[in-house]
Amino acid sequence: MTMLPKFENAKVLVVGDVMLDRYWFGDVNRISPEAPVPVLKVERVEERPGGAANVARNIAALGAQATLLSVVGNDEAGACLEKLLNEHGNLTALLHRDNSISTIIKLRAIARHQQLLRIDFETPPSHEVLHAALEDFRAQLPLADVVILSDYGKGGLAHIGEMMRLARAAGKPVLVDPKGDDYARYRGATLLTPNRGEFREVAGNWKSEAELNAKAEKLRTELQLDALLVTRSEDGMSLYRANEVLHEPTQSREVFDVSGAGDTVIATLAVMLASGAGLPDAMRIANRAAGIVVGKLGTAVVSREEIIQDMKS
Repeated sequence: MTMLPKFENAKVLVVGDVMLDRYWFGDVNRISPEAPVPVLKVERVEERPGGAANVARNIAALGAQATLLSVVGNDEAGACLEKLLNEHGNLTALLHRDNSISTIIKLRAIARHQQLLRIDFETPPSHEVLHAALEDFRAQLPLADVVILSDYGKGGLAHIGEMMRLARAAGKPVLVDPKGDDYARYRGATLLTPNRGEFREVAGNWKSEAELNAKAEKLRTELQLDALLVTRSEDGMSLYRANEVLHEPTQSREVFDVSGAGDTVIATLAVMLASGAGLPDAMRIANRAAGIVVGKLGTAVVSREEIIQDMKS
């Protein structure tokens, strides 16, 4: 592929677990007298959308149209997350407020570009709010070209089976970023995008490329997937379809932070497919986008212009 398709008319519906990523940046110059731990003097605080919200933000950064459907608490973090998402003119955030939970927060303490500590705050959403979100999904589905189900294992995709059934019945491709060791709930998806560790948790270890290919094809067949994409860090990406294996080697570059790279991959895949590209080309561009984003700190995004520039270099 020598040119990228235009992205502005691509419409992607993202459903899944959202969270607020908070970063405390500072310096460590001493050890606490209370315990043998470093003392971080916080000098700067940053907040970014995380989880499925980062997927939607990546779609918007590429210039496509993103609609995000999820659940947050009726709290300060939920309001902050909504404000951050509303900064993107091509991102529509439909966030159901659940009074019974707190918005998921991942708090990271960072000194000299090194993460010292991460603290998570989370509670699963209520059944009533999830049912309301399912009704929103029914309403938004006809407007989308591609559906992403971004599963972070936080309870926001309790109705994932019904969502996939509705999407496939409507002829919409369904891309799933999986979590945990029960992949049966993803049966019938168009594309599953586990990373190497997630795939190993489900399929077991392998000692050769041939054994990996066999395990991938077995899983793809069992789950009735159109395709399976395994992201393999420094070993690139491998795409498995019926009677076909395609491998895309990673681009040689400095890795600064891998957090959120999977969000960038599935967002880029969806935008490419929604713009009319085939899956092999979508994988190649997603691989480039991932190579760019790991050179940035924290949950970050990649623009269409950055990808074009990377293709020229």
